[in-house]
Amino acid sequence: MKKIKVAIMGLGTVGGGTYDALTRNRDSIRSGYGVDVEVKKILDRSPDVLASRGIDTAFFARTIDEIVSDKEIGIVVETMGGLEPAGSFVLKALSAGKSVVTANKELLAKRFGELNAAAEKGKAGLYFEASCVGGVPVIRTLTESMQANRISEITGIINGTTNYILTRMSEDGLTYEAALEEAQKLGYAEADPTADVEGFDAAYKLSILASLAFHAKVPLSIVYREGITQVRPRDISAAASMGYTVKLLAVGKQNPDGSVQARVHPAFVPNSHPLASVRGAFNAVFLKGDFSDEIMLYGRGAGSYPTASAVVSDVVYCALRSAPLYPDFGKPATAAADFDSQYYISLCVTDKPGMLASVASVLGRHGISISKMQQVGAASGSADVTILTHTTGESSLRAAVAEMASTVGVGKINATVRVIK
Repeated sequence: MKKIKVAIMGLGTVGGGTYDALTRNRDSIRSGYGVDVEVKKILDRSPDVLASRGIDTAFFARTIDEIVSDKEIGIVVETMGGLEPAGSFVLKALSAGKSVVTANKELLAKRFGELNAAAEKGKAGLYFEASCVGGVPVIRTLTESMQANRISEITGIINGTTNYILTRMSEDGLTYEAALEEAQKLGYAEADPTADVEGFDAAYKLSILASLAFHAKVPLSIVYREGITQVRPRDISAAASMGYTVKLLAVGKQNPDGSVQARVHPAFVPNSHPLASVRGAFNAVFLKGDFSDEIMLYGRGAGSYPTASAVVSDVVYCALRSAPLYPDFGKPATAAADFDSQYYISLCVTDKPGMLASVASVLGRHGISISKMQQVGAASGSADVTILTHTTGESSLRAAVAEMASTVGVGKINATVRVIK
């Protein structure tokens, strides 16, 4: 039987879950897969971190050098998060010839080239199933189950925090602030929720997933990012009245010319679309291949045990391989110059005759036709106007919105939200 010894760097939420899975299910992994995985070292701030979880402090490693110099350790699990010191530690491990399993999407999105080069030089593997969508096996699906396909689209709800917040706003009428506070109390959102609610977390994941799907490196610099902090209850109500649900989507598309769209933003999703039914802190990824057609993967996208499940899957996968895996994102992708969408626009205008015609005229000058338009008057002399456009280019929409913002009688552009089919 093959035996492999593992070091874990970071015994937080995911690291702790990984230790639990590797120790609690050691016998079943041994009998089911023919490999005996043993945790030998745990790197953290203090042995007290281990003691607080009831783990023997003999496992404690004070420095990364204790791990890289230990010839018995073959796999290093990085669950520290962030760029540093995680990045330096991972590079040391790879350079020492130790394969690395990581859940660190930010590190991968920002420094993948450097990590992959170190892996090849050290003849060590780099595995990262847990970096995207928690326990949902999306990366293994992309790399090992879709070879017959040219994937043209990857669209997903890949951040559980924002999906929980939008679900509570949609189903229970909570304000953004109230839903965020509830998410923080439940542990779905951090004390500083910026990475989640402003779309950074989803952008890191999209950079990785789109690169794998399209076999072209999709850097963060070409991922458009917009969070959910400006989504208002009235926008959610407007969406519902038209048969849509509001979700924070990560959208990657490869155009026929090879250029790539990559964007993270709120969107109106038709209630008939499978992604519309993904509620709470759950995640889902929708793939479209030329032979497989449409596939959706669904499950818990975060948390100690779901993410640990993906980490341990990579540990076992790595242990069973006869040669290390060097993932290659391919050549840099070319960013698409523009993309098409329908749009929801909400604006506040002076409540007087001719305003709807004036707004429609601006849209018309930019080649944008209107599917639906509604004006609701108010006692203050202003009115809210909501517009649903037909499909148009993003650049045309932006130009039209900029012109509307300077049009006499238009007080404020409240929201512009993309609408998917």
